Amino acid sequence: MKNDLVKAGMFRGTADALRGKVATGLTAAGTTQTDALQLDSDINVVGTAAASTGVKLPPMDVADACVVHNLGANAVLVYPGVVGGVINALAANAGFSVGAGKQGIFTKTADPGTFIAKVSA
Repeated sequence: MKNDLVKAGMFRGTADALRGKVATGLTAAGTTQTDALQLDSDINVVGTAAASTGVKLPPMDVADACVVHNLGANAVLVYPGVVGGVINALAANAGFSVGAGKQGIFTKTADPGTFIAKVSA
């Protein structure tokens, strides 16, 4: 898709921004929002997940979405990217569990940090 956009006359940087960013081979870390692995991509593939470890959502604008694929052997806790953030009406700063072999889509619905999560079956 990016090459098609560039061929159509779009600047490469603009095409990159529209396409989004993918990170693979991630290792979940920490057991709280403060020490979880900070994500920085739109699509994130966790390859290693020890028990009770997690990731923290990247900075997002309202209506942005972030995908977390968990290919690890254990569930991954996904934490809001902002202190006081809430995912699916859990307690503030609580981690949302994405099971092994599952993927979650996290959409920011309000500032400063309200998110809706949908997990694959």
